[in-house]
Amino acid sequence: MFRSGPHFALSVLTAINAVNFYDRQVLGALAEPIRKEFHLDDRALGTLTTAFTLVYALIGLPLGRLSDTAPRKIVLAAGVAAWSLLTAATAAARSYWQLFALRIGVGLGEASCAPAATALLGDIFPAKKRGRALSAFMVGLPLGLGLSYFISGRVAQDYGWRAAFFVAGVPGIALSFLVLLLREPARGASEASGSTLTPADGGSSYWRILSRPTFLWIIASGAIHNFNMYAIGSFLNPYLVRVHGLELDGAGDAAMIVSLCGIPGLFLGGLAADAASRRGPSGRLIIGAAASLGAAPLAYWALGTSPGGSHAFTWLFGAACGLTYVYYSSVYATIQDVVEPKIRGTAMAVYFFAMYVFGAAFGPLATGVLSDFFARAAARAAGLVEPTAAALEPFRGPGLRSALRIVPILAVVLAGVLLAASRTANRDAERSRG
Repeated sequence: MFRSGPHFALSVLTAINAVNFYDRQVLGALAEPIRKEFHLDDRALGTLTTAFTLVYALIGLPLGRLSDTAPRKIVLAAGVAAWSLLTAATAAARSYWQLFALRIGVGLGEASCAPAATALLGDIFPAKKRGRALSAFMVGLPLGLGLSYFISGRVAQDYGWRAAFFVAGVPGIALSFLVLLLREPARGASEASGSTLTPADGGSSYWRILSRPTFLWIIASGAIHNFNMYAIGSFLNPYLVRVHGLELDGAGDAAMIVSLCGIPGLFLGGLAADAASRRGPSGRLIIGAAASLGAAPLAYWALGTSPGGSHAFTWLFGAACGLTYVYYSSVYATIQDVVEPKIRGTAMAVYFFAMYVFGAAFGPLATGVLSDFFARAAARAAGLVEPTAAALEPFRGPGLRSALRIVPILAVVLAGVLLAASRTANRDAERSRG
């Protein structure tokens, strides 16, 4: 039947991933009207995403273990239904703390997606096709972000930000039923070697995962990468509104273009990573390092565009985004290469825990704190000794611009970390097959 085919499964899982990132990004797309209604500063906005991220990371560990023991499609279906209902319920939030609690609930549900879905894909597609399959799956990321910016901005412009949250929650309900149609592959089914290694064969699953030097470097890379991605996700729309003077719907259009530029990066990155993997998993990581290094100057030049130059900013930052997304094509496939089939769900959960706790959790908060700091510094330089919240508004754009300059700096650091990981990747891949 068609539902047992790998491409049907990939389509359903990619759609779920798109909804995952759509619902996650809707807060960033609506940050400015929410900030103004609840009288928030950038630190408070960043804290919403930080709380979501920490819960997402913590609950991901047990859900990763569950994905290695229970039917993965059941874990995924329950998670999709939960986060979609809570996203829709956010339309009823009447205070900052109600919004805070609902976003934590969304994080609990979304933590099921990556471990269960990537473990399924690892058993549906063989190693030689895994980079392309995971690239297709990760298209859900820029597609979900782009649609969230585009649709949420327009709905909020016409009907208010609450309506945009309600709209965001609807598609996931249908997908939570559709995922139940998928067949559950046997763990290790796609391995040419027929490996059936279990955690019991070599001690603790966590020890087996963390004993791989490549995996430790990959964890470090994930923290750096997600710091940048979540800083951008939280403040791209506010940046376009404050610095380039766009309305909410115009900012959504520009942010959508930036996000969708990730799609060619994923596909071309997947092709390049699979081709480079002929020399082993190290080749994938070298591709990721080169792309990250190329993204750094593009992001720097984008942030240097003059106020009102939204078109130049959009395409420069979009090009940087396209190169940044090569990370997923190279690194996610490498994780599958260096970890045994029956502990891949746990490996993804450990990876996600580390990169969200040590990276994504700090990205929005640190950027928000820096933005507030630079805004106050600019206000004082203009002669305002103790600027009020209202007096700070003209300086929030320059403050945010200064804060976001951390993004190209960390892109260079990320390239170095991926090169370090490439030095041990081939050896660790051999261990996973032994």
